[in-house]
Amino acid sequence: MGCKISFFSEFFQKVVTFETLKSHLSKIRVLENAYINIHQEIIDACKAGDRNAQFRIYKLYYKAMYNTSLRIVNDTMEAEDIMQEAFLQAFHRIHSYSGEGSFGSWLKRIVVNKSLDALRKKKNLVPLEGEAVEFPEIVEESREEEINFQVKEVKDAIGELPEDYRLVITLFLLEQYTHEEISEILHISNNLSRTRLVRAKQKVLRILKEKKLKSSFNYN
Repeated sequence: MGCKISFFSEFFQKVVTFETLKSHLSKIRVLENAYINIHQEIIDACKAGDRNAQFRIYKLYYKAMYNTSLRIVNDTMEAEDIMQEAFLQAFHRIHSYSGEGSFGSWLKRIVVNKSLDALRKKKNLVPLEGEAVEFPEIVEESREEEINFQVKEVKDAIGELPEDYRLVITLFLLEQYTHEEISEILHISNNLSRTRLVRAKQKVLRILKEKKLKSSFNYN
């Protein structure tokens, strides 16, 4: 586990682009998959109704699940409620966890679905399939103009996006879902997922450039 802690420390000190951020998060996912069954004994105890085991699982995963929900709903109190509800549902359905794949991934899918349900109820979110367009593979100008930004700045900019774009880039870049998985989660086409990701990245870059210009102007 020391290796993982060291990696996170190094990761959050680095300046990254979209590509390197995606690469780092992919490495994190590999590390998580290496520990797929590390908590199997606790999970088995949860299946037997052991309350202490449930509390241990909660302590292990609550922070990550809260952050996942927060990135989707953009509201701290609502994310807290969703995270609590997701754990209750997970413990109620824990016998459906087969052990294939990590428990964290199984739990996160519950959190993501509940977070999206909350958005749909609050804003009546309806996918706009007509928005999809055919487009060639786009290479952002000058390789995103080689602009590097701290991870926090990228995440903050993502939080400012319109909801449809924010959901896709959050699920793809931060939660590490594929376009096929995003299509299933959001009930949109694969092409629409890709379209929104490209547009979201362009909007994020625009936000970051504007903030950089504003910062330079204020400094001068």
